[in-house]
Order: sequence, then C-alpha cells, then structure tokens
Amino acid sequence: MKQTSLALALSGLSFMMAVIWGGPLLRILRHFRIGKLIRMDGPATHLSKMGTPTMGGVMVIFPVAMLTVLLNAVSLLGLDLLGRSVMVPLAVMLGYGLLGAVDDWEGIRGPRRGLGMRARTKFLIQVLLALVIAFALRYLLEVPQLYWPGFKQPFDLGPVYIPLAVIIIVGMSNAVNFTDGLDGLAGLISATAFAAYGGIALLQGQVFIARFCFSLVGALFGFLWFNVHPAELIMGDAGALSLGATLGVVSLMTGQWILLPIIAIIPVSEALSVILQITYFKRTGGKRLFKMAPLHHHFELLGWSETQVVQRFWLVGLLFAMLGVALAFV
Repeated sequence: MKQTSLALALSGLSFMMAVIWGGPLLRILRHFRIGKLIRMDGPATHLSKMGTPTMGGVMVIFPVAMLTVLLNAVSLLGLDLLGRSVMVPLAVMLGYGLLGAVDDWEGIRGPRRGLGMRARTKFLIQVLLALVIAFALRYLLEVPQLYWPGFKQPFDLGPVYIPLAVIIIVGMSNAVNFTDGLDGLAGLISATAFAAYGGIALLQGQVFIARFCFSLVGALFGFLWFNVHPAELIMGDAGALSLGATLGVVSLMTGQWILLPIIAIIPVSEALSVILQITYFKRTGGKRLFKMAPLHHHFELLGWSETQVVQRFWLVGLLFAMLGVALAFV
C-alpha cells in the first residue's frame, strides 16, 4: 500500500509540474512560431489546426526527467525513492525525444519544411538507439525476458531477445507517432497504457518502474490539460516518438511485452492500418483498403466527429488495457 501511495503521489506531483510549466512553454513556442503544418490531403476539418504550437512532448519529458533525476539524487542521502534502473527508460525518453524534436524542427523551419527528417535517416537512428537499449536491458539490467500468461517463471529467449527488443522499441515508437493525429488521442492512449504497466510493475514488485510509469501518467494528464479539443498544443514527434519507445522499454523491463498488442491495442492498430493500406495500395495498383490511414482518419471520413473518435478509441484502449493487466496475472 505504501508503494502504491508513493507512486500515485508522484503522478500528482508530475501533473502539477506539467500544468505549471505548460503556460511558459506555450508562450515560448508561440514566440518562435513553432506551429503545426497540416497535411493538405487530410480531412478538411484539420485545416483549422494549422499553426497550433507543436513539440508539446517537451511538456511531458521535462517534469518526468526532473523528478527522476531529483529522486535518484536523494539516494546520496540514504533515501531510495527511485532506483537507478529507471535511468534506462529515462535515457530512452530523452534520446527519442531529441530525435523527435529535430524532426519537428526540420519540418517547421528546416530545409525539408512540411516533411521533416528523411524517413530512412530517422528509422536508422531509431534502430541504432534501440540496439544500445536492448543490450543494456539484457546484459546490464538483466530484466526478465518473457513472462507468459499462466507461468510464474520467466522464459530465457537467448540471443533472439536483442532483435525482438529492437522491433518492440522501434515499432512502438512509430505506432504512437501514427496515433498522434487527433486532439487528446495519443495522450489518453499513452497514459492508459503506462498506467496499466505501472500496475503490473507494482504487482510484480518492480516499484521503481511503477513510480516512473505513474510519473509519466501524471505528466501526460498535465499535457492533456492543454491538448484536449480544441487543442492549444500538439504533441509532435518530440512526444510521440519518445512515449512510444519508452512504453516499449517499460513493457520489456516488466517482461510482459507479449501483452503489448493488447494493452496498446490502439497504437498497434494504427500502425497495422498504415502497413495494410500501403501493401494493399501497391498490390492492387492504387486501390485503398481504408478511406485514409492511419485508422483514426478512416473513421473521421466515415462521419465520426474528432471527439467521437478520440472517446471511442480511448474506451476501447481502456478496456483492453484492463484485459492485459488481468492476463498478466492469470
């Protein structure tokens, strides 16, 4: 109970830090005119978002990083509030956040205005970062490699673990990035998934991971304060890439990554919709499987309002997150 109380307290603290930091961040972004550029081939209703400040993921990263560093610093005084193991997901959040920020900046002010970094360059950097993290997880932290529902002892995957971990980290990074397209969607879905893995970590006795997860949940709620429809601030790649990669790492650290497609069903579905759309388009000579990908745009073009898509996707995500937590302890 004590561990749960501290985890929830950290969530409240990071929420307040994000909300307080949000106002000055908005003024900075507006001053430098760091505004979102909207796809002209997207739903017409999105044109009103043109110029909305982006790179809002910084609002999430800053309070979580500050809390993590400060709580690790107090260990010098003999207080063990947040273990050093969380420095790995923190490094992932910062590394992918920096990559996303560069991508956002290039898309707004760089030579590839409206496009951002070249996809191959961004993907290569994602893979290289994921490789380093995968080796750290296996050989430095020695995390449980795989918990299978119904079995109490983790399975050892051997050398297969490294490429699997890379796929999970890079895949989730891009999946959450695809999800970031509607006001509040990526933030709500990410907060739900981190809360689920925070609960799993608590029940497994991984209290430091749980505290990190709930710190992220609080910061995401603070970001949503500014991101709910109509959004004053957009997450951007700075937030989406870092949140997705961090979620993948947290799932790997708990050993419950096999449940990731369930707990994070919305980002996984969004990524699959893009893959299926591209494959179907190429195989059929220009026909489309969905009206538009990622998946949330398909439902918008079916007539759902932006708020309906976000609320219904979140309800589905919440139900599947609860199912994932239940399956972790069958």
